[in-house]
Amino acid sequence: MIGLLVNTKEAKELEYLLKREMEEILFDLDDERIDQIAKRAMEERYKIIFMLFRRIAQPGDCIRYMRKKRIKKY
Repeated sequence: MIGLLVNTKEAKELEYLLKREMEEILFDLDDERIDQIAKRAMEERYKIIFMLFRRIAQPGDCIRYMRKKRIKKY
């Protein structure tokens, strides 16, 4: 396990960067031109970024970025 010590200003900057990255991924996931393999990779990246975001953000902010479970269509 790795620890990270940041001050309030650095935490806000990290929060901003993570929010921006998650919003970009969410936008790309809605793009029908992107194939499913790339979307799966983006969803995995989103999960990792969201876990980082959860550690520094307020619970109310986390709810906004939670992904809904989707039923896979075969």
